[in-house]
Amino acid sequence: MRLMMPSVCTKKWEMEKIGAAPNHVTYCTLIDSLWKARRGSESHGLLGEVVSRGVVMDLVMYTSLMDWLGKQGKIDEVKDMFHCALSDNHTPNGVTYTVLIDALCRAGNVDGAEQMLLEMEDNSVRPNVVTFSSIINGLSKQGLLDKATDYMRKMKERGIDPNVVTYGTVIDGFFKYQEQEAALDLYHEMLCEGVEVNKFIVDLLVNGLRKNGKMEEAEALFRDMNKRGMLLDHVNYTTLIDGLFKMGNMPAAFKVGQELTERNLLPDAVVYNVFVNCLCMLGKSKEAESILKEMQTTGLKPDQVTYNTMITAQCREGKTAKALKLLHEMKRSSIKPNLITYSTLIAGLFEVGSIEKAKFLLNEMASSGFSPTSLTHRKVLQACSQSGRPNVILEIHEWMVNAGLSVDITVYNTLLRVLCYHGMTRKATVVLQEMSGRGITPDTITFNALILGHFKSTHVDNAFATYDEMLRHGVSPNIATFNTLLGGLESAGRIGEADKVLNEMKRRGIEPSNLTYDILVTGYGKQSNKIEAMRLYCEMVAKGFLPKVSTYNALISDFVKVGMMSQAKELLNEMNKRGVPPTSCTYDILVCGWAKLRNGTEVRKLLKDMKDKGFSPSKGTLSSICRAFSKPGMTWEARRLLKKLYKV
Repeated sequence: MRLMMPSVCTKKWEMEKIGAAPNHVTYCTLIDSLWKARRGSESHGLLGEVVSRGVVMDLVMYTSLMDWLGKQGKIDEVKDMFHCALSDNHTPNGVTYTVLIDALCRAGNVDGAEQMLLEMEDNSVRPNVVTFSSIINGLSKQGLLDKATDYMRKMKERGIDPNVVTYGTVIDGFFKYQEQEAALDLYHEMLCEGVEVNKFIVDLLVNGLRKNGKMEEAEALFRDMNKRGMLLDHVNYTTLIDGLFKMGNMPAAFKVGQELTERNLLPDAVVYNVFVNCLCMLGKSKEAESILKEMQTTGLKPDQVTYNTMITAQCREGKTAKALKLLHEMKRSSIKPNLITYSTLIAGLFEVGSIEKAKFLLNEMASSGFSPTSLTHRKVLQACSQSGRPNVILEIHEWMVNAGLSVDITVYNTLLRVLCYHGMTRKATVVLQEMSGRGITPDTITFNALILGHFKSTHVDNAFATYDEMLRHGVSPNIATFNTLLGGLESAGRIGEADKVLNEMKRRGIEPSNLTYDILVTGYGKQSNKIEAMRLYCEMVAKGFLPKVSTYNALISDFVKVGMMSQAKELLNEMNKRGVPPTSCTYDILVCGWAKLRNGTEVRKLLKDMKDKGFSPSKGTLSSICRAFSKPGMTWEARRLLKKLYKV
């Protein structure tokens, strides 16, 4: 189409040259052709020319232009065009109204579309299946599915049968809003009504079931369609394969892939990419490599997506040499690496400590015309952090800024978080000053990172001084700020000072979160303040919060220390009731407590539970058992316990 456009435009120019003014038909044809050729700005220019030249337009042209403007989302201009048609004494027909209704629904104004439907009927213009389908589509996208199905009922009452598009729209809506049963009921209604199911519906159903974790039902439906003789395509097979892989059913996915070949639907690059991607996600990089080789053997060329997926998988496993080899292979195949390729590889190299190779690729990335983004920046700095080489963090940050990284609050917060994670608060403070020099105002995330950094460096007073500075800057603290302050006090053994933080929270109207209570209960438990720990635990549970296993462990440990084993046992029961699974550490604490009291019965029960859950007692726990039961008169019990423990 695009190749034909110059000749069409030339004809218009030739008409004007001989004094023949283009009429509304000429303009309508040109505007429609330009629009279909994705040359919207030129279409819009011609529309302006139509208005400025005063070209007389008929209803067909008005309707065509409304349709074109509606598909561009220019709803105000669609309305203007509709009113112009009325002003020119044109009576809108069913097509004109339907175009306007569709445009309103696309813009999210379903109420306006419904008003137009009423006006349409008041003017004795009969709506058709497309009119109703447009409104139903608009309602479905807004989650108003009861209303959408009500419109389907109204259609039938007026003798207008919903078509496959109408049904597909509502089925898709039901799946998107987690109403799987309603979606399947509507599908069965569709079959009963004799509406022919097409590939689009199959894809909607398989995708919807897949996303809801119902792969058995999705596969059964797929098989049913095959039995009905429907010729399914690559898209249908690819959707099913992807779903089976993501549910971890690799044999079934390969079986469907084999069926694809048997039906003479040779796998294309998209199908192979699904196999490669899913295998990589499952950590099966060797199998993914085999698929890549098979793809090349069949004559299909891996694309940018294929290589990026493979490179990501190799970097995730720390196999950067293989990842670099793939990069070279990519270049040899004349496939240009993109920002994702470079970002992934650079981060992977930093993570394994290959600093020089990473720097080389950073330079190559810049020379290839790619400027680092905030996502690249975050990925690379996190990799530097994990590599155990935090000393290069600032150097790499500065390099990225010089390479064109657009510096904003997000970039600086990433840098500060990484520096503070390593306790590099002096450097972080310098960065904070640099931010101010660039006119970037620090926010809550900035100060939260600095506060955490000071706590990691055991500079508790500096952390609170930073909190004061935060307030001086007019930055409001959030729940994360207060949890960081409380967590810092707990780690420093200064949980007794928590009251002033809690009072400040209360003054600011910030309610404690689950994490707040976990920190407080754990902190008071470690300080052997059972009364306060249990008071906070009860308050936490009463508010509907679920304690973490570490919180329970702290409470249990506190009771075990003073031999209050009945209370410790009750807490274990509480854990099980609330669905918080005990860890090996929980059992170790309890076993040591009962062993200290030389209660062989309870120790045996706990050891059996541990074994059933696949846990093994720690060396410290075994030592406690031996010490407790090797005392005079307890040797036989010690042997019995250890024999039971190691019994296969």
